[in-house]
Amino acid sequence: MQTGQSQRRRGGACRNTGGKNTARSSRGSTSRPSSSDGSRSGSTVRFSFRLRSDKEKQPESQREIHTPVAMAPHPVVQAIIDLSAGAVGGAACVFSGQPLDTAKVKMQTFPGLYRGFLHCFLSIYRQVGLRGLYQGTSPALMANVAENSVLFMSYGFCQEVVRFTCSLEKGAALSDMQKACAGSVASVFSSLVLCPTELVKCRLQAMHEMAASGRIAAAQNSVWSVVKSIAQNEGPTGFFQGLTTTIAREVPGYFCFFGAYELCRTFFADYLRCSKDDIGVAPIVFSGGFGGACLWLVVYPMDCVKSRIQVMSMTSKQAGFFTTFMHIFRTEGFRALYSGLTPTMIRTFPANGALFLGYEASRKLMMSQFDS
Repeated sequence: MQTGQSQRRRGGACRNTGGKNTARSSRGSTSRPSSSDGSRSGSTVRFSFRLRSDKEKQPESQREIHTPVAMAPHPVVQAIIDLSAGAVGGAACVFSGQPLDTAKVKMQTFPGLYRGFLHCFLSIYRQVGLRGLYQGTSPALMANVAENSVLFMSYGFCQEVVRFTCSLEKGAALSDMQKACAGSVASVFSSLVLCPTELVKCRLQAMHEMAASGRIAAAQNSVWSVVKSIAQNEGPTGFFQGLTTTIAREVPGYFCFFGAYELCRTFFADYLRCSKDDIGVAPIVFSGGFGGACLWLVVYPMDCVKSRIQVMSMTSKQAGFFTTFMHIFRTEGFRALYSGLTPTMIRTFPANGALFLGYEASRKLMMSQFDS
């Protein structure tokens, strides 16, 4: 009897064990797909896991972001959008930084007349009033709107040229350095528009000092009077005084400008774990200001020479860029080439920040009309 009971207990235990094994095997079959080759199935799971981990290691700005499908606008429409967005950015740049630009031009042209930025700023206010700080706003507005419209329109076109040169597909994402090269080439086209308007602006801004020093008979206080004087005395080519210097300033300057701007946006996108288009207002303003600061630190001596040529050409024909550069260096010293840098650096963050904020916001608004 005991032997039979022990056998029955062992049989029950075996049945329980079998049940547990059956349950375990059934759980295993639900957690892993059945396959005729178990090793192949296991390698597939491990391979897909490695792919996920590689994507997770990528910077946030380089990850593939799934957005709603958007219809690409026609190239002509795209050019109009870039031109319009550039005009908005250029207007924002002028209104936010014109008083500091006036001080910069005066200090560049007459470095011995002012002891520093504050002395120049206060002297303008005492002599002419608040209106004097905004002297040349009309041509400055024309210059910046025209320059940035052509610049950003050409920037989009030059990006396509860079894609073609680098054998990339149409619409492929460019690196920050490739965008910097596109901006540098685009600045050649914007220089042709910028030079005549900036010539009128600089002469208006320095008109009071030129008349006070006796270098010109009477001051010209309107845009039209300056334009008429240039056309009568110097002819059509007179509007392009300082063109070579402008191009020499813009090409390296805008390489630094767009390069620093895109690198800064990439940094914020990685830090905030979002795309570069969604970093927010403050990072865009800072990125634009940082790009402007890099531009002016590199090209400021060339800008000083350009201002000197354009203003002093009111009295006599000026020598070329290199001759004027060496004359300033020998007679006034290296420091004169950086006269007016302080108001420029103070101006660059609000002005260039407003430039890119106006451009990015208006472009994004217009491009959103093409979302499906």
